[in-house]
Amino acid sequence: MAELNLPVDEAAIRKLEVGDYVELSGRMITGRDAAHKWLIESFREEVAPYLENTIIYHCGPVVRQHDDGSWSFVAAGPTTSIREEPYQADVICRYGLRGVIGKGGMGPKTLEGLGRCGAVYLHAVGGAAQVLARSVKRVERVFMLEEFGVPEALWVIHVERFPVMVTMDSHGRSLHETVEKSSKERLKQLIGA
Repeated sequence: MAELNLPVDEAAIRKLEVGDYVELSGRMITGRDAAHKWLIESFREEVAPYLENTIIYHCGPVVRQHDDGSWSFVAAGPTTSIREEPYQADVICRYGLRGVIGKGGMGPKTLEGLGRCGAVYLHAVGGAAQVLARSVKRVERVFMLEEFGVPEALWVIHVERFPVMVTMDSHGRSLHETVEKSSKERLKQLIGA
């Protein structure tokens, strides 16, 4: 199992390959549909330093605000990534991201962007939101909370040993593509086509 400390440089990311298990520690940021659209409408200088050389996590967390005003994550499960396909490659390259966490994989535009700009797609286990939230040790800040609401806001978080698997790498390989292709071939065999 590889261990990566965030932020991370491009060289370390390009060493990763499909099938590698990784534990992430350090700072990353959440972002879903509204965040991705907002990030490409205009260059967001206030958020850019929090994106460079780190990971964006497709996550709509459940959070708790404490009496002192601080936040903690109660649930932090991945959301379906394909919805970000129209935006993801542009967000990766514009902001210098080194990776994306989600579930279900992404398409050819994102795969091309991973190779061109030195990033990977990391799959987190769906259905384990409370377990994954244990890896979130601190909320540093939040962007666009009032405008987007809790699930769509951009949460800057610090994680320890956040478990993921590389399913799309910077070398043009996609485990999602491989599984889809073999599934279609097996289906043809089963139905006699």
